[in-house]
Amino acid sequence: MAKLGVNVDHVATLRQARRTYEPDPAHAAAVCEFAGADSLTLHLREDRRHVQDRDLRLIRETAHLPLNLEMGLSHEILSIALQSMPDQATIVPERREEVTTEGGLDAAGRLVEVSEATGRLAGRGIRVSLFIEAEERHIRAAAQARAHAVEFHTGAYSLAHQRGAGPAVEELERLAAAATLARELGLVVNMGHGLNYRNITDLVSTVSVNEYNIGHAIISRALFVGLERAVAEMKRLIG
Repeated sequence: MAKLGVNVDHVATLRQARRTYEPDPAHAAAVCEFAGADSLTLHLREDRRHVQDRDLRLIRETAHLPLNLEMGLSHEILSIALQSMPDQATIVPERREEVTTEGGLDAAGRLVEVSEATGRLAGRGIRVSLFIEAEERHIRAAAQARAHAVEFHTGAYSLAHQRGAGPAVEELERLAAAATLARELGLVVNMGHGLNYRNITDLVSTVSVNEYNIGHAIISRALFVGLERAVAEMKRLIG
């Protein structure tokens, strides 16, 4: 049975729109836990556009679920990760001009950098995942860097699903083949980006995945049905 990781970044985005104290991502984390989420994800960006250092500290202190910290390859954020000790660190690409993470990490092209960060994090007992495209060169680079897991960027699948069954099937086959290779290399397979209540079911029925990390779709649905129900509904779809 696949697990559900809920990304609460968008709760922080809403708060930062007014630069006030609500809604609080820590409160959202507690609701997600009650609703059956298996883990929590936060992305602490260098520019602090949504999640703040306080959010990370508070959720780390109060949440009972495993915490997955998404992070770019910067010395500052790496230092914070080593201090806050999340259960998992997912290394992602990061550009200040992007609205959200666009594409996967160039694990093959930045292998030395990635390996160094992975080694430091793993040395403190933090599991490391790399957010990458479902491509052989990046999967092999993840294994070479001694990452524990990969999270495949599913943006292409999400867009293909909107175009119809044919393009979606092609993407599903590509993800399934990538997942098989990753597992053969000893990597845990997670997926995320652009997944929602409409496209998740085909993915669940086709590809074996350890965990789906979903944020935008859940927080969007929560506006209409409440966060507890939104998390519970997604949990049922992947379970």
